[in-house]
Amino acid sequence: MTAPASPAAAPDKIRVAAVQYRLHGISSPDELERQVEYFTASASDYGCDFITFPELFPMQLLSTARLSAAAAMDAIDALTPRFNAFMAGLAKQYRINIIGGSHPVRIAGGAMRNRGHIFLRDGATHHRDKIHPTPSEREAWGIEGGTARDADVIETDCGPVGLMICYDSEFPELARRLVDQGATVLFVPYCTDDRRGHLRVRYCCAARAVENQCYVVTAGVTGNLPNVFNMDIHHAESAILTPSDFPFARDGIAAEVTPNSEGMAVADLSLADLRKAREGGAVRNLADRRLDLYKVEWLD
Repeated sequence: MTAPASPAAAPDKIRVAAVQYRLHGISSPDELERQVEYFTASASDYGCDFITFPELFPMQLLSTARLSAAAAMDAIDALTPRFNAFMAGLAKQYRINIIGGSHPVRIAGGAMRNRGHIFLRDGATHHRDKIHPTPSEREAWGIEGGTARDADVIETDCGPVGLMICYDSEFPELARRLVDQGATVLFVPYCTDDRRGHLRVRYCCAARAVENQCYVVTAGVTGNLPNVFNMDIHHAESAILTPSDFPFARDGIAAEVTPNSEGMAVADLSLADLRKAREGGAVRNLADRRLDLYKVEWLD
């Protein structure tokens, strides 16, 4: 397990952005790249330390032709090197840490994973695979879940952060592991088809923020991709969520995007207030755990 960073290593305040990305048909990868750069440049202009893109938004690259499920997996995997090089270049050019959403990749041995890439402004890149694929991902695309390594924090210049891809947010064990490793912010790229699916993610992310006394940043897709198999309707309300206590937003929502519109939420997050709440808040969920009665044990 990655050791937590000392509190002194993290700044007192960071600024984060959550993109709500509209899917639509494109004629070339250049169109996706222009839109991604637009959001990245805007977040950089606002002085953001992080920008978060949604789960599966790179599937827009497959909208130029209708492909079978197997051909689509081969095609998106083949486009991954270009996508990664482009995103890494943006992170360095605009001096911003990019949570690059996620998309299917083929790993050694031929298995498919839903992989999130993280591009840091110092030039470092990381990836984490989705631990819990949905039934739809397993059945339509043959996606397999990641390993315990994918449940480790990513060290950044703003302290350790965690990545939970969509359905992962609905399992409290993963968030607790990341926070125990020192994460104060959890990033949740997501892709849901209707409001019920969106609310599963939203309610669970709000719970993760309360029970772990951390911030949770969610970024979803809207729009549609008629040519792409298993990318059906979409509903999103991207948001930046906080614990529910006096130093934070009244409703536990620091910022959110209008439902199903393309846009970006931006908020300042006080890590100093988070540390104070953990030490002396109205409730102290982390400190008050009954570790004499229960624990979660990871097997590898």
